[in-house]
Amino acid sequence: MAFDKNKPVAIGSDHAGFAYKQDIAQWLRERGWQVLDHGVGENRSVDYPDYAHPVARSVEDGEAAFGILLCGSGNGVNMTANKHQGVRSALCWESDVVRLVRQHNDANVLCMPARFISLELAKQFVELFIDTSFEGGRHAKRVAKIGC
Repeated sequence: MAFDKNKPVAIGSDHAGFAYKQDIAQWLRERGWQVLDHGVGENRSVDYPDYAHPVARSVEDGEAAFGILLCGSGNGVNMTANKHQGVRSALCWESDVVRLVRQHNDANVLCMPARFISLELAKQFVELFIDTSFEGGRHAKRVAKIGC
């Protein structure tokens, strides 16, 4: 396993990702993960940074093993999360991308476009994200150059 299961998973979304977030959070709990749900708590129009920042902070501070963010395109939450030092957030829309962002970029926040992928695919992405390890080696020096 690529992530420490003794730490919780931080998850958050805006209104476009609310239903997926709820389902994925429950699905993770059923698999033995603790979940820090940073909202949104109901399906209402909100500003995505208000939910992406707390998830990114949980990862940045080491409180969470990794983060999951969802919004309509996945881009807004991804841009927001990547403002945090130590966060390597990745927008993923297919399995090969999920695998590579873990293997080559040591991504620690998975962002998904709720309006463009199915819930089942989103769950597959989460499972793949969890199960894929960083390869290190030549990729480690590149990852070390990401922070400002």
